Formats: sequence, structure tokens, C-alpha cells
Amino acid sequence: PARMTSLQPSEPSVLGYWTAYQQKAPALLDTSAEGKQYFGCLMFLCLRTAWASYMTNSPTVIVMIGLPARGKTYMSKKLTRYLNWIGVPTKVFNLGVYRREAVKAYKSYDFFRHDNEEAMKIRKQCALVALRDVKAYLTEEGGQIAVFDATNTTRARRELILSFAKEHAYKVFFVESLCDDPDVIAANIMDVKVSSPDYPERNRESVMEDFLKRIECYKVTYQPLDPDEHDRDLSFIQVINVGRSFLVNKVQDYIQSKIVYYLMNIHVHSHSIYLCRHGESNHNVEGRIGGDAMLSDQGKKFAGALKDFVEEHGLPDLKVWTSQLRRTIQTAEELGVPYEQWKILNEIDAGVCEEMTYERIKETFPEEFALRDRDKYHYRYPGGESYQDLVQRLEPVIMELERQGNVLVICHQAVMRCLLAYFLDKSAEDLPYLKCPLHMVLKLTPVAYGCKVEMFDLKVEAVNTHQDRPLVSNDMVPVTFLRRNSFTPLSSHDQVKRPRLYSAGNPPQSRRPLAPFLPSMQSSEDPEVAEMTQNQVSVVFPHMMSLSLNVLLMPLNCYLA
Repeated sequence: PARMTSLQPSEPSVLGYWTAYQQKAPALLDTSAEGKQYFGCLMFLCLRTAWASYMTNSPTVIVMIGLPARGKTYMSKKLTRYLNWIGVPTKVFNLGVYRREAVKAYKSYDFFRHDNEEAMKIRKQCALVALRDVKAYLTEEGGQIAVFDATNTTRARRELILSFAKEHAYKVFFVESLCDDPDVIAANIMDVKVSSPDYPERNRESVMEDFLKRIECYKVTYQPLDPDEHDRDLSFIQVINVGRSFLVNKVQDYIQSKIVYYLMNIHVHSHSIYLCRHGESNHNVEGRIGGDAMLSDQGKKFAGALKDFVEEHGLPDLKVWTSQLRRTIQTAEELGVPYEQWKILNEIDAGVCEEMTYERIKETFPEEFALRDRDKYHYRYPGGESYQDLVQRLEPVIMELERQGNVLVICHQAVMRCLLAYFLDKSAEDLPYLKCPLHMVLKLTPVAYGCKVEMFDLKVEAVNTHQDRPLVSNDMVPVTFLRRNSFTPLSSHDQVKRPRLYSAGNPPQSRRPLAPFLPSMQSSEDPEVAEMTQNQVSVVFPHMMSLSLNVLLMPLNCYLA
């Protein structure tokens, strides 16, 4: 959008570009450079919000409630990380950040007294500024969910937020954290608040004293949600004593049910997650992708080294998970401990490209190879899966990892990338290029507001299977928006489907989308190509003009027709 000049709409949003595009479409049929850029911007914004639009039918504001040191920010950040990982654009708006911007130097708990009129005005103004930013994010920046992270302990403050949401047609879902366990509260203060920007260079005892007094200031005016009378018509979940029990009221839609399910699965307990790939396989040595190959000699050495690693670390009650493919099972067998096989941990399905080398794919399916380079996360192998599909498949694994103790997951490169992206909060653009080398163990330990990562090289040589991010021109139209299903005809007649789990099947003849490329978006000096370009423009743009915005925002695995 920043590159647009005369065609710039009033709002850099899908709706803004769509409205302006409808007004200017007749002038764009000559496929000018401006027209190509404009169409590209529209497609990019649709691409960014398409999957989320299937989960949410209107933007949602998640409002945190609770006294300080009750884990609100912890839940806010974890929930935001999860929602972004499954493809719902989400952002946290922490009111403490706004308050620290307004009041540069925090002095003491007196700032939070309810009878401190000057401070109360500042705090309300900070809330209004934060809500203004929430509106900008949900209306102009393609956001779907905003997490309003603050105490919000009074009904007056919550009524202010409800009025704001009603004015802008946003849904509201409250998350209240209730805790009366002094040990949990003290541990939270020591783990998180001691390092807060509010307390630079203070000792632990003075921080504890001041923060406990701050909590008492909030208790004076605290009005918890009342599910029986005053708040019975609101949508909310109460998380009681860090997940020992819950109270859920009037869940409105699918995304709110996912939020409830996630919050009921996260537990605050000390544990570590160990991730590694299987030992080197024969297909790895040959440069082939997918398949169900056995371990190579080096892979068998790694399995033995992994057994030594587990014994040296003396991990109590360690659970071991594998996929149902032989190379992970072989690796786990060497450990001599019970293990569970998960079908959903199987490697990404490469469809017709299974057991082929990248060189063979490039030679046999050149267009498919190019499409994947342009958008590796959303690209779906014909008859196979995309990384986006894999993330959806792995969601139950994330839920189980959040609630388990120590777990060793022996998996595959694409699967490990998806799991890492969740724990390290990596974007969809970065996910397919995370480095997950063979014969390396990663230890992930959840901490207050993130995840600590430790790497262990088990010193067994293996081939390098990592593919670097390709250099792709930013000027190209995101053609993958028009090529996001498993059924598009390939660039070769060799369409033999190799047997594999999670197949999408064969294409019905009645479902044939547009060609993978839009020549109308690319200039050519060849008169025949130019004539074809004009013909395709006359077909593509009338179809585009007839589509409603809802159809345009369909998930990426749907086609335009």
C-alpha cells in the first residue's frame, strides 16, 4: 500500500482497496503498471485476512479483568501467540505501557489510590488512547482480535469498553483471572514484577511491599463479574486460581469457543519440551522429500546418542511422542522407553511430489516449484498439504504440550518448524524457513512472558536438508491467491499420486479454477501473448467485479471462479 500514489484509497484496508478498486476497475483493464500494483495490493490484503475471516465474522475485543499479579499479561501474551499461530491476526494492548509513556517515572503505589484524582484522570486518558489504537488496528490494519490487557476492575470501566465496542460493531469477550492463593500471588510478583520497568534498581523486599500495597488500592474498588445478576448477559470466562476451576458464560461464536478451550488447557507449571527430528534417513541422503524411508547408518548412530542424552539428563516422567512414519519410530525404539505414535505428527504431505528430489520437482513441475518459492507458507502441494494446513493439523498437539509435563517429540522438519513457530512466536512468513537441523535437540522451557531455548548438538554428522529463503521480486502479483487448492492442473502430465496419508484425492472435473498465472498482470512484447493477455483480462476482471467481498475473502484453499 505504501507504493500506491494516485490510486491510494482513503483507508489502507481490504474494504478500502475493494471500494476504490470497484470505482477504478474500468480504467485498469489496460493492465497498466499502476493497475498491476493496485490489484496486487488488494490481493495481498485479502491473502492476509482470508483465513481469519473464516473463523471470525466480526472483530472481537478480548478484555482482561483482575487484580494485579493474577497472570493477566501472561494469559494475554500466550493467547495472542496462539491466535496468531492459527492464522487470526491478534495484538495485545497493554495499558501499563501506555501509563508508563504518560508518566515517565513511577514513584509508589499512591498513583493507584482511588482518591488520587489527578492519577485517575491520567489512567482514564490512557485507556481512551489505547482504545483508539484498538480501533485503528481492527478497522484499518487488518486485525481480527484485540486483547485489552488491563485490570478493568470497575463496572464503569467495563461499561466504557462495551460502549466503545457497540459503537464500532465489535464483539466483546471478557477474561477474568481470580486468585486468592497467597503463594501463587507472591511467586508471580517475584517472577515478573521485580523486573518490571516500574521498579528499576530496587531490591526484592521493597518491590514486594510496594506491589502488595498497590493490590490493596485496587481491592477497594474491585467489582468482579457477577454471573448471576449484573453480568449474566455478557460473554466471559472466569479462570479461578490459575486454572483449578473455570466458569464460562454465554460463548457467542466459534472463535470464542476456541479461546475458552485454549485457556482451559494452559497450566502454570514448570516443565520442558524437547524437540528433535528423527535420525538421518536414506531419503535424506538421496535428497528426496517425504516418503517413509528407514534410517541411514548415521541416523542409527543418532538414535543411540539420543538415548545417552535422555539418560544423562535424568528427565523424570518423560513422555516420548513420535509420528507414525518408520524413521521416527526407529529413532524412539532405541531409547528403550514407552512411546506414543501420533498420526498428526506425520511429515507434511508433498502430494504428487512425494519421494522426489527438489531438482526433479523443478524439472517436472516448474510452475509448482516457482509458486512454492513465492509463498511457501500458503502453497499447497497438488494432492498434498501446505504449511498452513499443517498448522491446523498440529493444533491438538499444542494443546497437549501445554498441559503435559516433560515431553520429547521426535518429529520431522516441517512439523518441528510449526511447533517452534508457536513457542517462539514466529510469523507465517518466517515459519517455513526456521532452521531445524538433523541430530540436534532443542529444549524449550516456558518462562513468564516467553520461552527459553537451549540447543544440544549430539555430534553425529548428517546431511543438510535446509532450504534458504529464495530471493523473489516484490513487484510480482501474489499469484498464489489464485492457486490455493489441491486440484489445479499441473504443468506436467505426470500426475501419479504416490500413496500417503492426508491425501486430498483427485479433482472433480466440474471444479476447474483459473490458470495458475495471470498473464494479464505481466507485460509482454510478443503480439500473440499480448492478445492472449487482453482476452484473459476480459474474462478475469468481470468475474472479479461480480464477486462479493465475502467471496473474495474466502480461505486460500478456495478458488476464484
